[in-house]
Amino acid sequence: MMRSVPSAPPAPNRPRGWIAALPFLLVTVCLGGVYAVVAHRLPERLATHFGGDGRPDGYASAQGLLWGCLGILLVLGVGIGVLVRLGMPARSGRTLIATGYFTAVVLGYPAAVVLFGNAAATDAAAVRMPLSQLAAALGAGALAAGLGWLLAGPDPEERRPEPGRVRRLDLPAGVRAGWTRTVSSPPMAALAALMACGGIVMGAFAGWVGGGALLLGALTVAVHCSVRVTVDQRGLTLTPALFPFPLHRVPLDKVAEATSRRISTLAEYGGWGYRIRPGGSGLLLRSGDGLVLRRTNGREFVVTVDDAATAAALLTTCLDRKRSTQGD
Repeated sequence: MMRSVPSAPPAPNRPRGWIAALPFLLVTVCLGGVYAVVAHRLPERLATHFGGDGRPDGYASAQGLLWGCLGILLVLGVGIGVLVRLGMPARSGRTLIATGYFTAVVLGYPAAVVLFGNAAATDAAAVRMPLSQLAAALGAGALAAGLGWLLAGPDPEERRPEPGRVRRLDLPAGVRAGWTRTVSSPPMAALAALMACGGIVMGAFAGWVGGGALLLGALTVAVHCSVRVTVDQRGLTLTPALFPFPLHRVPLDKVAEATSRRISTLAEYGGWGYRIRPGGSGLLLRSGDGLVLRRTNGREFVVTVDDAATAAALLTTCLDRKRSTQGD
């Protein structure tokens, strides 16, 4: 009697967390093996950074190079593995795994080449790193990314949450109404403050190029950390609490439907802040109640805010009034 050969498990049943962490584990083991082989031939000071001509312009100890690479690999491996295991972000786990494979190889390959190169040279200043090695690292990374893509398998179909029941506000004819709430993210506010402090310190001690970049990043985060959400006959308006100008507007004539539902920020959008994904975008400062607008171009715009059902009901009433007026 013939036995059937079991087929490969479907993507949802694959141990994707371990698949995502695998390249980081393998590269870590390989780097440890390379170091064990060449450690007795390595000088005290290694050439670790090279210019465009392939000549060294930076040096470090062998232990510093090794532990720095291993630390980065460990952090990235654990982080990507946890994100994939928890299914975040949705519909892009396969891409994240492939990116992890590429990153692990592109980080590990040059480190191994540096160790071998320093072991073969009598003087660290004589070590060379031609651009062909960079091309080889990128090529090996691309092959690893392809392997990760195959091992990850197709992403599972996303189960989109059902929208909340569409309801309307009973407003007398001719009466106008507005709705407004403020939504804030204390973690994002703390991040903005931390980045601003880091930018000031960096600017004072290391130069204002890097410090200015950090301050600009802090300003960007600060703009999004607290926003007033307003709904009225004009549509939806998002205004930063720190600044008087609108951050984002969706005019009423660009809205096809307004609903509300529970939104999982990490699972659906992969993070906080202003997020973009295929088919939609939104401002997400926390998980929970969210206002969902289906625009006339078919895309969604969402914002997480308390009492989103009332905002959706008011927008629906405004849409009905506008359509009835146009029908007349």
